[in-house]
Amino acid sequence: MAEIIGGIGTSHVPTIGAAYDNRRQSDPAWKPLFDGYEPVAKWLADKRPDLLVMFYNDHGNSFFFDCYPTFAVGISEEFDMADEGGGRRPLPRIGGHAEFAAHMVESLVNDAFDITVFQERALDHGCNSPLALLWQHEPRWPGAILPVAINVLQYPLPTAARCYALGQAVRRAVQSFAEDLKVVVVGTGGLSHQIHGERAGYNNSEWDHEFLRLMVDDPQQLTAMRHADFIRLGGAESVEVIMWLAMRGALDQNIRCLHQNYYLATTTAMAVTLYEPAVTAHEASADGTRVGEEHTS
Repeated sequence: MAEIIGGIGTSHVPTIGAAYDNRRQSDPAWKPLFDGYEPVAKWLADKRPDLLVMFYNDHGNSFFFDCYPTFAVGISEEFDMADEGGGRRPLPRIGGHAEFAAHMVESLVNDAFDITVFQERALDHGCNSPLALLWQHEPRWPGAILPVAINVLQYPLPTAARCYALGQAVRRAVQSFAEDLKVVVVGTGGLSHQIHGERAGYNNSEWDHEFLRLMVDDPQQLTAMRHADFIRLGGAESVEVIMWLAMRGALDQNIRCLHQNYYLATTTAMAVTLYEPAVTAHEASADGTRVGEEHTS
């Protein structure tokens, strides 16, 4: 049976990818961010998951406003990286898991989600910006990806509660897949930022840290929030955090944060977090005791 072994929350700022490609990992302005991803990359290297389920949004590169899906799942043997105007990033194509993806779509539809299916559409910085920092990929990626695109651009957007419910349905789909797969769910976007209008350049670090706390302690409080609440507190583009809630919905009710890094150096508050079940399957089978939350930042 397939199993979700952990979750990752990450910003997907396009300049992260540009800094990575230009080898600026040691630059003083970028080092705190890149250092923050290293514990997560090590965890992935140690756990060796077979598949990342990536909740992300496309930024008008592979989906367009004349027909922009609310939820879309990629079913393909392989995915390319999008050229967003500055040339295709120097990253290898990444494998998909078509059999698992087809199972996922069927399970989600039977779970009352109307899902768009896409093939042969490139993945833009919503996916590839953080992906290169998470997984060692030379000469090839160590596993496959299942991209789940969520609309956070074109009105009307899915609610926070609906995204959380999507994550719960994804969890049921994973658990009903017969093949033994180790799966990690990844939610991308945010945190606080606004790139247009009178509040262009707006950030709210106090709210960002409260959001990160609630992700662990009380995600239901976040699911009760309206889009207007997220925008008021974190700026217009911070509504992207509903994709983090899809990731959170796919995890156990009780989780622990193994690592958290927060860095605000540009217009976007950039964060990466790593979550595991509060009690892993191994720990539960060993003695049935609960473990305390471990949190680093």
